[in-house]
Amino acid sequence: MATESISSVHRKTTLSDIATGCGVSRATVSLVLRGSPLVNKLTRAKVEKELRRQNYVYNRAAANLRRRSSSSIALILNDLANPFFAEFASGVDERLGEAGYVTLLGSTGESIEREQAVLRSLIEHGPAGIILSPAEGSDVSHVLAAVGGQTPLLLFNREVGGNAPKAAHWDRLMLDNQRGARLATEHLIALGHRHIAFFGGHRDSSSCRERFAGYTEAMRAAGLLIKPHWRVECAPNRVDAVVQCPALFARSPAPTAAVCYNDAVALGLMLGLCQRGMQPGHDFALTGFDNIAEAALGVPPLTTLAVAPRERGRQAAELILQRLHEPLSAPRYIIAPVQLMVRASSYTLPTT
Repeated sequence: MATESISSVHRKTTLSDIATGCGVSRATVSLVLRGSPLVNKLTRAKVEKELRRQNYVYNRAAANLRRRSSSSIALILNDLANPFFAEFASGVDERLGEAGYVTLLGSTGESIEREQAVLRSLIEHGPAGIILSPAEGSDVSHVLAAVGGQTPLLLFNREVGGNAPKAAHWDRLMLDNQRGARLATEHLIALGHRHIAFFGGHRDSSSCRERFAGYTEAMRAAGLLIKPHWRVECAPNRVDAVVQCPALFARSPAPTAAVCYNDAVALGLMLGLCQRGMQPGHDFALTGFDNIAEAALGVPPLTTLAVAPRERGRQAAELILQRLHEPLSAPRYIIAPVQLMVRASSYTLPTT
C-alpha cells in the first residue's frame, strides 16, 4: 500500500482501485493526492473527478500513521555500478537490518528523469525515510515533488540544486571533498609536479565542483597556473575515463600528473595511459578518491583519499534512524573526514 490511504463507508480501497477507475497509474493517483506539480491539469482533473464520483475520501491521518510505522528505508544511489556505492549500500543495509528495517534499493544511473521515477515508485511502498545520493543536476523542487515535504530524507555526498524552504529539514552527510582534493594536489606538488590536471566528473555534480575547488586552491597557493585543457570532464566511471584519456595530451604543455575525481576514473585513466604506451606511476602520476578495495590492488597501487564507504553507509543509516526517533530535532550537517593514502601511482618527478 502506498503512503496515501483512501477510505469509504463501504469498504477499504487501494490506489489501484482509483487508478483503474480513471485509467492512470497508481503513482499518478498518489501524486495527485499529495498535490504534486508533476501531474498535468487534465490528468489531475480526471483523477479528482473519479474520486468524487466514487465518493472516496483521502485519509491523510492514516497515511501519516502508516508512514511512521513503516519497517523500510529507501536507498537511492546515483551509480550502483561503482564499487564505492556497493560498499556504501552494504553499510546502510547492515545498520538498518540491526534496527529491524528493510532496505528498498534504487539506482538512477546519473539520470534526473530516472531519479524522479525511482523516488515516485519507492515512495509508493511507504518508506519511513529516504537516503539519497543525488544524480548529477538533481533539483530540490523535483525531489520534493516526488517525495513530498514530510518524508525524512538524508542527502549523501552531493547537494541538490535550487532553493526550497521545505527542504530545510533534510539531513546531510557529506565527504570532505574540497580538503581531500587539496591534499592530493599538494601531495603531487610536493613530488615536484607543476603541470597537474583535474580529470573526471562533471560540473553538474556538487562533489565534483568541491573537489575541483580543492585542486584549484592548492595550485593557486603554490603559485601554479592551470591551463584550460588540464580540466577534462568525463562520466565518473572507468570506461569513459579511458575514452577521454587522449584529451590530456591533445595540447601542450601536457600534464605530468592528474588529480582524478574518484577511484573508478583513476583506474580507467591507468588503462588509457597503458594504451598510449605510458606506465602509470612511472611516466605519469595520478591520485584517486574513495579508496575502494581495488585501489590497493591496482598496478601500480593507487594513491587515493580514504573515506571508508562501508562506515559511511552505517553512519548514513544511523542518521536517518536518529531522524525517525527525533523528528523535530535540528537538521544535521556532517562532513566525514578523508585521509590521504600514498601508494605507488604517485611518484617524484625527476629534476632536469
